[in-house]
Amino acid sequence: MPNRSADERRWRRYLADERAEAAVYRNLAARRTGEEREILLALEAAEVRHASHWEALLGDGAQTVGPTIRTRLLGWLALRFGSIFVLALAQQAESRSPYANDPDATQAMAADERIHGEVVRGLLARARITLSGHFRAAVFGMNDGLVSNLALILGMAGAGVDSHIVLLTGIAGLLAGALSMAAGEYVSVRSQRELLAASAPDPTLRQTYAELDLEANELALVYRARGMSADDADEHAAAVLARVKAGIATHPDLSDGGHSHAPHPTEPSTFATVTAASPAVEHEAVGTAIGAAAASFCFFAIGALMPIVPFLFGLGGMAAVVVALVIVGVALLITGAAVGVLSGVSPVWRGLRQLTIGFGAAAATYLLGLVFGATLG
Repeated sequence: MPNRSADERRWRRYLADERAEAAVYRNLAARRTGEEREILLALEAAEVRHASHWEALLGDGAQTVGPTIRTRLLGWLALRFGSIFVLALAQQAESRSPYANDPDATQAMAADERIHGEVVRGLLARARITLSGHFRAAVFGMNDGLVSNLALILGMAGAGVDSHIVLLTGIAGLLAGALSMAAGEYVSVRSQRELLAASAPDPTLRQTYAELDLEANELALVYRARGMSADDADEHAAAVLARVKAGIATHPDLSDGGHSHAPHPTEPSTFATVTAASPAVEHEAVGTAIGAAAASFCFFAIGALMPIVPFLFGLGGMAAVVVALVIVGVALLITGAAVGVLSGVSPVWRGLRQLTIGFGAAAATYLLGLVFGATLG
C-alpha cells in the first residue's frame, strides 16, 4: 500500500522547489529587457503551472517544506546578481529534474523540464560566446599562475634553499610569468583574429551583382565554398540575381556569406554548421587581443601571488609549504568549479580535476628539488 505520508513529503518538496525556481526566473527577468525578459517570464509561468499540479495533489495540506539548498542558492544569486552563473546553475537544475521517473508527475511536466533546460541553454549560448574569449584567458592565467609558481617555490623549498631566496624566486616567477602570458595571449588572439578576418566574406562584393551575367555566373560557387550543397547554392544565387534583375536591394548578400537567409528545411547539416560559426560570432568567442592580454596578466599575477603569501608574512620551511598548498588548493577548487558551472557539468568534478593536476605538477617539482638539493648538498 502506498505510503501517503512519504508521498506528501515528496510533493511538498517539489512544490517548494517549483515556487523557488519560479522566483529565480522572475528575479532574472527583472534584470532583463526585450525578448530575453519575455522568455524568462514564460519560464516562470511554466514553473507556476507545475507548482499548481502539486498544490492540487496536496489539497488543503499544500503547506511546503523548504526548498533544497541548491534552489535557495539559485534564488539568492538571481536576486542579487542575475549573472550568467545563475542561468548556468538553472540549466543544471532543469536537466536533473526527477519528474521523468516520478509516477505522480505528468509526462508533460517531465517534457517541460527538458525543454526548459534547452531554453536556458539557448539564453546562455550568446553569453558564453561573448564571455569565452576573456574568460578563457582569465581562467588559464589564474590556473597557470597558481600551478607554475607553486611548483617553482616547492621545487626551491625541496632543494633546501633559504626562505628569502624562495620568496625572491616566487616574485621573479610572478613577474616573468605574467608578462610572458600577456605577450603570448596578445600574439595568439591577434593572430587568430587576423586569420578570421582573412576568411570573412568581402562586404563590397554586393556592388558587383548588377554586372553579373545572369545566365552564366559564379555567384553560386561562393555559397558552395561556404558549405551549401550545389542545388541549394544554385537556388540561393538565382534568388539573389532575381532581386538584382527586378531592381530590389539584395538581401541576404555576400557580406555574411549568404548566411543571413532563413535556412531551407532541406539544407544539409554542413550548411547549418557553417551558419553557426559565422565570422562575427567567432570574433566574439576569440575576444580582443588587448583584453585577453590584460586578463591573462592580471589573473596570472593574482594566481602566482597566492603561493608566496606565507613567505611574504615571514613563514618558512614546511609550515610555509603547507600554508601555500592550502591557499592554492582552495583557489584551484574554486576556478575549476567556476569553469564547471559555466560549462554545464559538475563543478565538484571539475574542481577536483583542477586540484589533482595542479598538485601533481607541484609534487613533481618538489621531488625534483629534493633530488637536486641532495645532489648539490
